[in-house]
Order: sequence, then C-alpha cells, then structure tokens
Amino acid sequence: MGKYCPDTEVVGEADGVAQALERIRETQPDLLFLDIEMPYGNGFDLLEQLPVDHGLEIVFVTAYEQYALRALRLSAAHYLLKPVDIDDLIEAVAKVKARLGLREQGRVTQALLQNLREQNRAVPERLALPLLDGLEIVSAADIRYCSAADNFTDFHLADGRKLLICRKLKFYADLLEPAGFFRIHRSHLVNLQRVRRYHRGSGGSVVLDDGTELLVAAARKAELLELLAG
Repeated sequence: MGKYCPDTEVVGEADGVAQALERIRETQPDLLFLDIEMPYGNGFDLLEQLPVDHGLEIVFVTAYEQYALRALRLSAAHYLLKPVDIDDLIEAVAKVKARLGLREQGRVTQALLQNLREQNRAVPERLALPLLDGLEIVSAADIRYCSAADNFTDFHLADGRKLLICRKLKFYADLLEPAGFFRIHRSHLVNLQRVRRYHRGSGGSVVLDDGTELLVAAARKAELLELLAG
C-alpha cells in the first residue's frame, strides 16, 4: 500500500471478526480490505455485525470461490482476486476515492448479504446495478429483459424504465441465467417468467408480458423450448 497507493494510510490490521470490529470502532477508517476466509469467522460474519449505515468502503479479497464471487458481482461490490494484481489494487483504491463522497457502501453491503442468503432461490432478491452517480437496487424478478448496447447493457424493467449499465451483456448473462434468465439471442437476455408466448419460425420469437416481441436465434431455439416446456 505504501509503495503503490501512497496517498493511503494503514491505520490498523486484524486477524478475525472480533478484532476487526474493535479496530474499526477505534480507528473509524474510510476503507476496509476484507478477506472472505479468516481464522476466526469470515468476512460475511463481520458484515452482519456492522451497522447498516456504517459508511465504510469495502474491498473484498478472495480466491476463485464461486459462491462468494457470484454474490459480490450481483451486488456490484469491489473485490480483488488472489493473488492480488497491483494494477487491480490501484484501480480499486481509485474507485473507492471517487465514491467516498457518495457513501453508498451500506446499500452495497445489504444487497450482498441478501444475495448470499438468496443463493438457493430461483431469483436473487436484489441486484445492484452500477450507475454513473451511484447504484440502482432492483429486484431480479422485476427485470423483463436485458439487451446488448455495445459495451453496455440496457435493463428493461417491469415499471417501464430502461437503465443503461456500464457492463457487457455476457457479464449479466453469466450471473442471471442460473436464476431463471435465458440468452435467446446474442443481443437479448430474457426473464423466462416474463415470457407469455412463443411464435414459430427459423428461430422464432418470444412475446413478453408487456407485449414486447424479441427474436430467438436458431441455435438457441431448442434449449429455449425445453426450458419453457419444463
């Protein structure tokens, strides 16, 4: 940190949940680098004991552990993968500095904890979508479909709103397909619970509950029909 992030100051360290809570109360830090696995409890145990309005910016540090990693991505939390890449560390600290004025980490933490609890349900309860000026917390069940927009993704919501999110469609397809969504086309990811009709054709098309009709790629047709029939 001293070498690559010289405008930061390390005010404390801890090797477990109890010690970390004590250090946080003593030092009132702006930023917490939080490991997922620790000798005495884990990072999520610590989060459960922080007040909702804690105001801490948190960067999670984790290895490739799918359960935790998917929850982190769903909640738009900062995270670093082990072994930590220096460029990723510098970028994470820069993002934290940019967001300190927004004080939105409490919402990120709550979305993360909720997603961890909801891992076994068909649809995660909440998804945190990063906007230019903060976050939009939405229910995955309220997403009708997502569409590709170059390096961005348009989220089409049940209330008629459209949100432009700065991530590619593939990122959200990987997150949401296990939760009842299906990529019917390279440009469209749909919530299968919102599909009301299928029209035959080479690939055909689906009609959603608001009347939106979207084309289905021929290569995706068979799998789609199997999912709809199931």
